[in-house]
This record gives sequence, structure tokens and C-alpha cells, in this order.
Amino acid sequence: MQSKTYSIDIGGKTVTAEFNDWADQANGSVLVRYGNSAVLATAVMGTKETTLDYFPLSVEYEEKFYAAGAILGSRFMRREGRPSDEAVLSGRIVDRTIRPLFPKGLKREVQVILSVLAIEEYDTDVLAVIAASLALSTSNIPWHGPVSAVRLGLEEPVNSAQSNSEDDFIVYPTYRQRDEDLPPKARMDLTACGKDGLINMLEVGAREVGEDVLERALARSLQEIEKIQDWQKEIIKERGVAKAVFEQQENGPEITDAFAEIVEPILAIHGGLFGKDDIGAMKKEWVVKAAEKIPDIAGGQIDAYFEQRLDEYVHDLALKEGKRVDGRAFDEIRPLYAKAGGISPVIHGTGLFYRGATHVLGALTLGGPGEAQVVDTIETRDGSKRFMLHYNFPPFSVGETGRMGGMNRRMIGHGALAEKALRAVIPAKDLFPYTIRIVCESLASNGSTSMASVCAGTLALMDAGVPITKPVAGIAMGMMSDAKAGAYKVLTDIQGPEDHHGDMDFKVAGTRDGVTAVQMDVKVAGVPLAALSEAFMQAKKARLEILSVIEKEITAPRAQLSPRAPEIITMRVKQEQIGLVIGGGGKTINGIKDATGVEDITIEDDGSVFITGKNGTAKKAKEMIEAVVKEYLAGEVYEGEVTRLMDFGAFVRIGPGKDAEGLVHVSEVAPFRVDKIGDALKVGDKVRVMIKEIDEKGRINLSIKAVDPDFATRHGLKPSQNPNGNGQRHSGERRAGPPHRP
Repeated sequence: MQSKTYSIDIGGKTVTAEFNDWADQANGSVLVRYGNSAVLATAVMGTKETTLDYFPLSVEYEEKFYAAGAILGSRFMRREGRPSDEAVLSGRIVDRTIRPLFPKGLKREVQVILSVLAIEEYDTDVLAVIAASLALSTSNIPWHGPVSAVRLGLEEPVNSAQSNSEDDFIVYPTYRQRDEDLPPKARMDLTACGKDGLINMLEVGAREVGEDVLERALARSLQEIEKIQDWQKEIIKERGVAKAVFEQQENGPEITDAFAEIVEPILAIHGGLFGKDDIGAMKKEWVVKAAEKIPDIAGGQIDAYFEQRLDEYVHDLALKEGKRVDGRAFDEIRPLYAKAGGISPVIHGTGLFYRGATHVLGALTLGGPGEAQVVDTIETRDGSKRFMLHYNFPPFSVGETGRMGGMNRRMIGHGALAEKALRAVIPAKDLFPYTIRIVCESLASNGSTSMASVCAGTLALMDAGVPITKPVAGIAMGMMSDAKAGAYKVLTDIQGPEDHHGDMDFKVAGTRDGVTAVQMDVKVAGVPLAALSEAFMQAKKARLEILSVIEKEITAPRAQLSPRAPEIITMRVKQEQIGLVIGGGGKTINGIKDATGVEDITIEDDGSVFITGKNGTAKKAKEMIEAVVKEYLAGEVYEGEVTRLMDFGAFVRIGPGKDAEGLVHVSEVAPFRVDKIGDALKVGDKVRVMIKEIDEKGRINLSIKAVDPDFATRHGLKPSQNPNGNGQRHSGERRAGPPHRP
């Protein structure tokens, strides 16, 4: 085997890139390690140009079960199946980073496969970006790399008087340092990718950090990125090969003249302003008339030329004329509408949010802790999620027909972003133990349904009465730029044409007090920090405007949960009592469920018990559990049931627990001698008893006479005439009326 390794120190640990002959039939391959985590990247390009009207790049992020040193999967399927959501999101990070750096017009298939071979304390998504960059850069595939990635973490200050500074950022934090629940809690998790002083991909999850903190974090990220860039360039200088020749298809004067004749008059009629529907009609007319006028040019080239010229037009409109395609100011939001509730009383909480022609419905359901999603992946072992946000994008939302059912990467990515934005304000489990699921339905789409989902989700949470700490809103920012001239314009609330033809999709969500999530994609080589700083400021202004609309509709979470939502009662038992509540094979806990009709009882390792039910069933179950774990004390009085008779006395059950049975000795039935226990009691009798004592072995000794001295006489017994007897009553003495059984 041939192998050579290159190393660099990042964040106090060594990143290594090993080039070997493992996958020597791929155009490029490399094995990248950091700590005990490792990713193998391979890059392959097809041999022929396709006739597709888009660049056929596929990025596959493969999580191998063996990478975690465990046998995962279901009991019936012990091999890898469809990618987990985490794998999809990691693959999207790589895709969004490398895609803008391929030459425009390239139509040969390119496939990048990232195989996670080992994973432990460090996430492999950042390693995957570096590995993909090295595999592409050292291959013959045309690509304008390298590009590098870094993750920065930030933990909560030790005390409230302490503020975060640049020195507090953690370069390449471990999973533990990114944990939001265990102290010191993570305050920010930022992944940035870039090159040449520019950022070209950004992912942030945070707990209300200020824009100034994010700007400092990005500046620090670029420092680390440039270190990795220099390292990659040295490797490429040594190992790189000549790139395959790629020639951009040139457009002749005939197609230019046709565009001037067919499309430019339409643009003039519109006064330079148009919307998504106008573009669709304009393109349709162009395709039909151009095919008649210049039949020798392929339809794909006609389509591509229209997109190229419209892209140029939208950029010139913004940069040279200071206009947007729909006539709005650069920092202007489209009309807003917010509605909390009113859809159906069956749904626990709903929110409807409009931003221009983008409309999203958020529907929320509450469940018990037992309904949390079980997570068992190579990244998260035996974990669970109690807050979920799922996003749907049906074809009718863009006025099209299409296949229904299933999830694609875009839906998973948009849902994960909205979930990240709202997760920061979800109450802790000990304050609100419910499992929360929001489904955001894109009803109409013309720009950033993911940020509209954040707003609809906030409305649904407050309508349901979930005590979120603060409402959250999101907005999508765009950019038109000219890299050669160094000019750019930042756009607030981008809609269809600006999203499709713009250079940046920069989504920012947060509360009035800080940012909770950021995501950025670009179609250019990258974005300078100055533009991002401006975008952050415009996004904050827009976010506050949207929050005002949300708060006008509903000022705070409703005081009461929906009557359709289950009731959850929380209690705690001692850890040594957990087995007692569960019972052998779950007999006790299942018996309580059957007896009360409660929906679910969840017991955690620390003894926390969550009882989920409706119509008072949770309260009944709580009382039964309390009885099971009750610790009995001498002097307490109970009503119990006789379960067994022995020669020396009777056993009486005073509670549901296995240790809740005590002995009433025959001498404790009456204040006089009772010869036979069967004369006073029978199995099934209900009697009041007092705990006389609990002996050293934990056995309970009970007394009837201590709490009810007349019990025996009411049941027809007389004091014995035996001179050794205890009683003094005459043999004929008896209360009036028949014997009474309580």
C-alpha cells in the first residue's frame, strides 16, 4: 500500500490528510482524521457531457454503523438504510460549500461521497468539507478550490457579570462542549466555510447571541480557515494534477439578437419591475418564439441564455439603478399577516403566517414524555428528542403538480433550520415535560418558507400555551454583487427572482434580544464580512418588525393548554423504588395503566416520573404510585383488606405495594382474648388498622383494637370466661342489632 500523510494543528489537535491507494480508481480520494474521527472522501466525474439544463452534482454523506464501534439499526435490519436526518444535513453542508466553486456551464456528472469511517468526540461534517476539498483539488475535476471549514463553539459565561470575548471561542468543540443541556451549557455552535477572506457557507445554532458576537466569531473563523487553506495549497502544489479541459459554450449573435427582439420589449413594458409569475410568462414566450426564430440552437441553450441574461438584468437593476425587481426599498418587507389559533379545536395549537405571497401554516401537537422521538445514530446513542419541527413543501405551494409523499433533502434541511431557531426558547423539561411536535405546511411559496415556518411555529407554540421564553421570528436576506467592481447591495426579504438570480440566501432568526439560528448559501465564491455585517443589521431591523406583528396578534403564550391536550403530572420516587413501581416484567406499572386508563407513565433513571393522561386519569395513577412507594410509619391508620388467615392471626393489605401487607396477631383483634381468628375475620373483610410497629426486617405489625376497640363486639364476639382471659365483660353482653361488616 502506498500512503503519505500531511498534518496541521487546529484547535489544539492535529488534522491529518492521508493520501493512499485505497480508492485509486476514483478521480480523487483522501482520508482525513481529527482526534478519533475519520472521513474518507472520494470524487468522481463522468466521462460524457449530459444534455441536462443544470449541473448534475451529487454529494452523498454515508454514516457507517461500524464507525461508532457498535451494531446499530433495528432488530430486523442490522445494516445501513436510508440516511439519517443528521447525515442529510451534513451532506447539505458539503454540497452548499463546494457547489458554487464549479465552473458555470459544467454538465458532466460529478459525485462526491463522504464515508464516515470513525466517529467519537468530534463531528465529522467539518472534516467532510476539508476532505471533499482535498479530493476535488488533487483530482483532474474542474473546480475552483480549495475551500476550508471550521466549527466554533461558545459556552455560557461562568457568571452573569462576565461577557464573552474572542478568546472564549472553542475551535472544533467536542460533542460535549456543544451540549445545550449540560453545564456549562453551549451558547453557540457555528460552522463556517470559506476561502480568500470570504465566507461561502454558514450554519449557526445559538441561544440569543448578539450580532456583534457572531461578527467576531466569523472574523475568528476566517483566521482558522486561512490556516487550513495554506495547508491545503501546499498539498495541492505537491499532489495536484492537470484539470480536465472545460470550455464554456459561447453564445452567437443570433441568440443575442433574438433576446433583444423578444424579451427586452417585454421588460420595457413592465418598467423594469416584475414578479415570479411575470418571469414565468416571459420565459414561456421566449422559449416558443426563440425556437421558431433560431431553430438550429438547442432548447437547453435557449433556456440557459434566458437565465443568464435575466441574472445580468436583475444585478444591473440593483447595482446600477438602485432598484429591486418588485419596486420595494432594499430594506422593505412585504405585507405581513399573523393569526394564532382558529383552525380547529382538535389541534392543540396553530399559527398562520403570511409574508407577501409566502404563506405557512404551523400545527402543534402535545404529547407525554414517552412520545419523544428515539434517536439512535452513530452521532447520538440512546438519545431522544422532545421537540420536533417537520416541514412539508407540497407542489401546489408553487402552483405545480408533482409527486406527493416522502421527504427530500430540502424539506429536511428547512425543517431542521426552523427547529434550530425555535429550540432556544423551548422551556426545560422540568418546567414543561411535554413532547412538542410542530408541522409547518408550506401553502404558498415565493421566498423563504423556512423563515416563515419559524414565525408560524412561534404562533402555534403561543396558541398552544407552551411557555416559551420569547417569540422568535426569521427573515431571509439576499445580495446582488459585482466581485470585480467590489460592489454589492443587501436585500431584505428576498422573493422568487431575487432568490433565484441573487448571489446570497442569508437567513437569520431570533428574538428581540438575540440570534438563535443562521444559515447562508451563496452562488458566488463567497461574501465579505462587511456585507454580512450589513446583512445582520438589516435582518435585525426586519426581525423586530415581524415580531411586532406577531406580538400584536398574541402577546404571550395562552394561560391554559388546549383541553384536547393531555395532562401531565410530575412526581419523583427514590431511585431504589424504581423497580418497585415497574414491578416484575412491568406487572405493577402496567396494572396501574390498566386500572386508571392513563395514556403513559414514563420513569427516568433519576426517579422522575411523568404521568400522561386525560379526564383525571393522571391523578388517579399518581395516587396509586404514591401508594406503591409509600414508606409506612408506626401510628398511621389505614383501611385494609384481609388477604389471608393463619392460626396466629390475619394478614391485611393496606396498600398496593408488595411490602404493604401486615400481620394482625390474634391478640391485636380485641381488648379481650379471641380464641380463633376465624371467629372475628374472614378473607375479603375491610378493617381499620393501626401500624403498631415495623420490625427490624421491615415487617409491619398491625392492630385492630388500637384503633377500633369495639370491633370484635360489633361482630358478635364476647369476652372469654376463662379466668386467664383479658376481658371483664359478661358472656351475655352484646350490642343491639345484627353483626355489622364495614
